[in-house]
Amino acid sequence: MKTLMRQGAVGTLLFAALLCLAPTSSPAEEAAKRRLLDRVAAPYPALARSMALSGIVKVEVLVASDGSVKAVDIKGGHPVLAQAAVNAVRRWRWEPAASESREVVEVKFSPPE
Repeated sequence: MKTLMRQGAVGTLLFAALLCLAPTSSPAEEAAKRRLLDRVAAPYPALARSMALSGIVKVEVLVASDGSVKAVDIKGGHPVLAQAAVNAVRRWRWEPAASESREVVEVKFSPPE
């Protein structure tokens, strides 16, 4: 009986420890999300058309305090689509804020019909 109680207590402690380690977003991170004011559509690349590519390109954008884009870092997506996404995102504008922020966005591509 004591062994079962110990195992139950150990299991409870492990579960509590895992809950503490679970990723959560802090209020500061939630507040860091800025509203996008101007989104320029990414043109579908001709090479992608010939390959009938579709997909999503994920990028991280460093947004200046005035809302302009300072830098774009590709986080994932097909290389043929990635440069078109970067070129479009560089022209996006966010609302001004007290400091610069990092925004993760996804740009979706599908062949024109």
